[in-house]
Amino acid sequence: MFLLTAATEFEMTPFLAVCRENSVPHLITGIGPVETAVRLSAMLPGSAKAVRGVINFGVAGAYVWPSARKTPQILDICLAEREVLGDLGICLGERIEQIAANELRPPDVFRMDPGLLAAAGKALADSRIPCFRGTFVTVSCASGTARRGQMLARQHGGLCENMEGAAVARVCQEFGLPCLELRCISNLVEDRDTGRWQLQQACRKAGEATALVLTHLLAGTSSGSEARG
Repeated sequence: MFLLTAATEFEMTPFLAVCRENSVPHLITGIGPVETAVRLSAMLPGSAKAVRGVINFGVAGAYVWPSARKTPQILDICLAEREVLGDLGICLGERIEQIAANELRPPDVFRMDPGLLAAAGKALADSRIPCFRGTFVTVSCASGTARRGQMLARQHGGLCENMEGAAVARVCQEFGLPCLELRCISNLVEDRDTGRWQLQQACRKAGEATALVLTHLLAGTSSGSEARG
């Protein structure tokens, strides 16, 4: 089975409303990397043997690049190739500097499982749902200005930012579980203007796309089991 995680009930509810699978194990992690790591770590010891992987989903803010081709627009679907802890280190205004001493530096880059990523991309492509793929940046403090967003985008080659993805990926790494992350863009990372956001619609699209991907993954698992039998 796959464990589905989202930060809030607001993000989880649309997925549960459209998911055709019965009794899907799911977890609302709470907002931010600390709460996410605590709740997921507390849940997995009792279920890690049954869980085949973790699918993390929700909304994100897209970084604005000079080239429009690199900038997802509101309501676009994005798949993470890797997650980066974007603001862990020393803030020097125009950049975030990593902790210099190797023995003190915690892991801060986490790659998604290539098999799950390929399967998710195929599921979306088969349904003619375009998606962006790239680096997601996890922050403890969401960017409220275009300047900060541009700094993080440049430093990490970031596609979009969120507040939980790297924590989910780090816990999965600790438990030896494959991880997949899908997000829908609810807003651009610009000088904060919530009147331009489409949060409800993005939650719905993220839930629908995640349910589609889950169905594809489970169908592939069933076919593989039948072939081996």
